Amino acid sequence: MKRLRARLRLGELHREEGAATAEYAIATMAAVGFAGLLVAILRSDEVRGMLTELVHRALTFAG
Repeated sequence: MKRLRARLRLGELHREEGAATAEYAIATMAAVGFAGLLVAILRSDEVRGMLTELVHRALTFAG
């Protein structure tokens, strides 16, 4: 117990070396998952049809 208190006092248990790297890794994995979800949604025929119709209307309206 004395050793633990001494280590806490010295700050040895509060080192956060590598914490930023782990946070970046988690954020990167979340971004990859979100991108995968978007790709899956945009590949569906229903969404593709809606986007095609939207572009067609925009081009027809413009000229």
